[in-house]
Amino acid sequence: MSSGLLYVLAFNLTFLLQEIFLVLPKAAVPGLTPTLFHNNRTWTGDHPLVGLLQGSGALAILLIGLMALLSLRWSTKRSITTQLLLVWMAYHGLFQSLSQVVVGALNPGNDVGMAMTHLALSEGEKVVLAVVALALLVPVAFALARHCLALATPEGVVGTPGARARIVLQVVTVPALTGILLIIPFRMPRGWIEVALLPAIITWLGVSWMQAGAWRLQVAPASGRRQFSIAIPLGSLLALFVLFQTYLRAGVTFD
Repeated sequence: MSSGLLYVLAFNLTFLLQEIFLVLPKAAVPGLTPTLFHNNRTWTGDHPLVGLLQGSGALAILLIGLMALLSLRWSTKRSITTQLLLVWMAYHGLFQSLSQVVVGALNPGNDVGMAMTHLALSEGEKVVLAVVALALLVPVAFALARHCLALATPEGVVGTPGARARIVLQVVTVPALTGILLIIPFRMPRGWIEVALLPAIITWLGVSWMQAGAWRLQVAPASGRRQFSIAIPLGSLLALFVLFQTYLRAGVTFD
């Protein structure tokens, strides 16, 4: 259950950070007045750099995802809860940003697509970026699955392909799939594509590869970590929900 709550927390934090970094650059540009919502952003005014700035959110969460992934490699002496949160922050930072590169290559009206248009990328260059983004999804998924397996205790529990598949099913697949239902209230009210379909696609993109590759991953299981109470991710999630549906739902304008 803790993994599912952390999945939902990481999804919403990543999406919020993306929207913040879409708003802040516009707020710094003369002539633009952006407004931040819990599930979107808008702006008034115009500027020649607007198209380019539409890519700032995806770039920000890509960097956040990379930092979380690197942090997982730098130190393993953390609680299981902290490690899982880093796994899911890396997951959402990378999968939410890389998927936007693919969509942007196909749809010039997408945020990243608008940035590509501003940069005057050719159709061939867009295709190359989309293919690279798609190709990166698989090694990222395998790397994150390996970190999840490393959390398994006691020693030796991940020694067989079947055991590894079961652990990923319990720690990754089931929590993420059930987490989709918990994400929906955070994103309402909005169209069903943004409320439900987007979280489902992001989940399917990565979790399917993590589950599919679990049996073949060799890891050294870790033990002796202290796990926080479920109250920590649950309390953080409730606080974020209140922030979304009270303060941010009405919109915060950056003059």
